[in-house]
Amino acid sequence: AGVAYLTISHGSLPWIALTLALSFGFYGLIRKTTTLGSVEGFTVEMSVMFVPALAFLAYRALIGQAAFGQPDARLNLLLTFAGVATAIPLVVFAYAARQVTLTTLGIVQYIAPTLQFLIGVLVYGESFTRSRIVGFSLIWAALLLYAIEGLIVRRKQAPAAAGS
Repeated sequence: AGVAYLTISHGSLPWIALTLALSFGFYGLIRKTTTLGSVEGFTVEMSVMFVPALAFLAYRALIGQAAFGQPDARLNLLLTFAGVATAIPLVVFAYAARQVTLTTLGIVQYIAPTLQFLIGVLVYGESFTRSRIVGFSLIWAALLLYAIEGLIVRRKQAPAAAGS
């Protein structure tokens, strides 16, 4: 209901946000269900992405728009460590995804977008319109209902499990 409300109030489908949500949701599902460990899985992911990424970087260099490999050593160093700063959270995420339930993983994945939303509003002064308040409230109300339902089911199952 929240996404539908925001879509209608915005006047168009938020295809970028939906694509990101679906792709990261499927990524979490795959990382949760794969038999590979976090480092091994990350190695496979990077092996798959290596050739397209290299082709993109080569293309950018050919058209004179490459950022990496320029005489600016500071920029090259920052770009190199940006890769490390991206890799470490992905490996940790892959490890953590296998340690929690898929339900918990799904709810936790709302934390990053919520923090980004709050940073946008509180730090960068983005507008917090009525439609965003309504959409945000509907989405978090649904998550709250989902979490409460999960707690109720777990509490009902606990006595049954203790008696067996």
